[in-house]
Amino acid sequence: MAQAIGLSDVQLDGADTYWVESRPAEAGRSVIVKYAPGGAAVDVTPAPLNARTRAHEYGGGAYGAGQGAVFFSNFSDQKIYRIVEGSPQPLTADGLRYADLVIDHARKRLIAVQEDHRNPASMPENSLVSVGLDGSPLVTLASGNDFYSSPRLSPDGRSLAWLTWNHPNMPWDGTELWVAGVAADGALSGQRKVAGGDSESIFQPEWSPGGVLHFVSDSTGWWNLYRVSGEQAAPLLPMEAEFGVPQWVFGMSCYAFVSEEQIACASVRHGLWSLGLLGPRTRQMRDLGVEGNEFSYVRAAADRIVVRAGAPTRPAAIVQIDLPSGHARVLKQSSTSPDDALQPYLSSAQPYEFPVANGGKAYAFFYPPRNPEFAGPSGDRPPLLVRCHGGPTAAVTSTLDLRIQYWTSRGYAVLDVNYGGSSGYGRRYRDRLKGQWGVVDVEDCVNGAQSMATQGLVDGQRMMITGGSAGGYTVLCALAFRKVFSGGASHFGVSDLAALVRDTHKFESRYLDSLVAPYPQKAAVYEQRSPIHAAKQITVPVIFFQGEDDKVVPPNQTEMMVDALRAQGLPVGYMLFAGEGHGFRRGDNIKRALDGEFSFYDSAVVKAGLRP
Repeated sequence: MAQAIGLSDVQLDGADTYWVESRPAEAGRSVIVKYAPGGAAVDVTPAPLNARTRAHEYGGGAYGAGQGAVFFSNFSDQKIYRIVEGSPQPLTADGLRYADLVIDHARKRLIAVQEDHRNPASMPENSLVSVGLDGSPLVTLASGNDFYSSPRLSPDGRSLAWLTWNHPNMPWDGTELWVAGVAADGALSGQRKVAGGDSESIFQPEWSPGGVLHFVSDSTGWWNLYRVSGEQAAPLLPMEAEFGVPQWVFGMSCYAFVSEEQIACASVRHGLWSLGLLGPRTRQMRDLGVEGNEFSYVRAAADRIVVRAGAPTRPAAIVQIDLPSGHARVLKQSSTSPDDALQPYLSSAQPYEFPVANGGKAYAFFYPPRNPEFAGPSGDRPPLLVRCHGGPTAAVTSTLDLRIQYWTSRGYAVLDVNYGGSSGYGRRYRDRLKGQWGVVDVEDCVNGAQSMATQGLVDGQRMMITGGSAGGYTVLCALAFRKVFSGGASHFGVSDLAALVRDTHKFESRYLDSLVAPYPQKAAVYEQRSPIHAAKQITVPVIFFQGEDDKVVPPNQTEMMVDALRAQGLPVGYMLFAGEGHGFRRGDNIKRALDGEFSFYDSAVVKAGLRP
């Protein structure tokens, strides 16, 4: 578990395939890996180089590969480097961050999103820029808006498309798709908006091999794929499914062109993903039959599709589907697949729906405890661990997650909740959380747990709740405002909403306008929903996990809560991890956090016999 690597950001360059590995065994270092046909995967970025950008703080899209050249953002100084015969050469200056690197070979430059941090007295400025491959001076291509992403150069190099948006929107709320002509000298002209607005989220613009612009829009309430023809855009396959995801990081991809006549598409319905081939002219989708229930970072060429895929019986992996045979093979797995001896210990995810307010439904995956070597006392029901994902627009899937198996093999049932606000169920479900953060998410987690207890699947007197980041906030709210759970764990979770608004970074600085209310105009709402102001209402044990270098939720957020609960004499755990940010990357720290949470519940809740 602790040594499972992260896999992301697939790119193709001719016959070669690239991806990024985040390696806990190397203190979370992100490494660009290259796979050439008939050879072995090799590292492109040698230690201590770390191919990770801090643009938007969450990063993504940290490199670009083309015609054998690789360019990437290095974490320690955030400069763009070019790898030439294994030797890194910096191209940019200090104080600037870059993401979504596009190589413009004809003009010998990169096109990228730039985030300027050189003035610490003000918010960073975001723009689209070009960077000469020889390190020649920067040229600003587009500026004036709060955010930019997804620059895409047309196949003939004569047009550039990109996304942009402004506060208080997040990219899943409202974005705009723009296109401009590109002159021989690289200057842009004739900029025009193609689609989008404050209430329409555009995702992943792409040009077909023939130069036709495509994009994903949720104008119908579902992120569907569109094709631009003249001044109009039309959906290719209208359906109640999502062909997009919340753009928390750069470089995300849910579709890619095999040819002008075939598009490889990943889409999700009812929380389950599928991978298919869409014919733009026939408007029909053919499922590729690839094992998996989660697909991301879709890339394609005439002879293959490469994607990050996960399945209930297999951890996430980089998978290549050879065309036209349809044969799929794994190029790299995030961790070793459980062997036959371990299969009896694995708990299978069971999709679970339960009622919520106003006659609606919420969704989760249920994992019953499973260990062939042990059985609970006759008539006894297992304790339950409710998991709250972060985001809060993220979503959980049923891909094999050994962190969940850790709990189920030790006698816990696990309910992994996609509460209102989660993606994958359409915009209406996502918008359930608008103005209701700390209310709807809590209610859904509570209702899911109580539904399980009512059905006799778990012990309603031994239910714990855990979550990270936004999920950590849901945990603390559930413990403060509802008397359902016997204990909980907050992993770098928010405790003071007003402090979050004041302290957080630019990307999320206005996020709470829509999740809670405008601040400071509605400061009273922030106080009412902040667990730090309701600490006296928490009466059960809580453990906290925090990264010392966290810029999204700084340590003082957690420490205020820890001090308040300790002052009440409650059992409280606190583990602060040096060198970690928002989310833990070091293998030893991942293991310590998991073991620490289990030990805390075992001693402070389960064996102590505490009840909510």
